[in-house]
Amino acid sequence: MNIFEYTTPNSGENFTTLLEHKNVKITRIVSSDDVEPIEYIQEEDEWLLLLEGEATLLIADEEKKLTKGETFFIPAKTPHTVLNTSSGTVWLTVYIF
Repeated sequence: MNIFEYTTPNSGENFTTLLEHKNVKITRIVSSDDVEPIEYIQEEDEWLLLLEGEATLLIADEEKKLTKGETFFIPAKTPHTVLNTSSGTVWLTVYIF
């Protein structure tokens, strides 16, 4: 699989699991510029890398703007919401259980 071979959805996000092994899950997420702001509170830690595009997250009531190449760590049980993304935003996420 080539991580850069994808189709941008018209709305929302597409999730593709790249690897699940022991206590780790790696996912590629492709976002449109029309995402629904859903609050997530996950049981696992999440490390993310923005491969393409831009995104604004709300992390524990604080806005964080991410651009291509930036990484961010979200500890387990931390409330977070994707507020907006540019069309074709590509994330690599690593979930640690």
